Amino acid sequence: MNDPAFLAAAREELLAAAEYYEAASPGLGAEFIEDVERAVGRLSTFPKHGTPYVSDTRRIVLRRFPFDIVYLESNSELLIVAVAHQARRPFYWRSRL
Repeated sequence: MNDPAFLAAAREELLAAAEYYEAASPGLGAEFIEDVERAVGRLSTFPKHGTPYVSDTRRIVLRRFPFDIVYLESNSELLIVAVAHQARRPFYWRSRL
């Protein structure tokens, strides 16, 4: 399977969270991005790794940070729909589907 694609809004969420963590503690933003990259890498190899979620999506929980990677799976690709904080605005990303 190809590397997952990010919706523009999901990419913006990733970068905004990384900037927030970097401002809080130098180097933490890079660690956040590495955590996301590891999770997305697992999905590239094991697309069913994430648990079924809402509206035919799946999600994978980051190991270190309170974020979920929400994605759609099709036969040929994975689409990252959201990099969603676990304690903020649940399901706000559903309009992206």
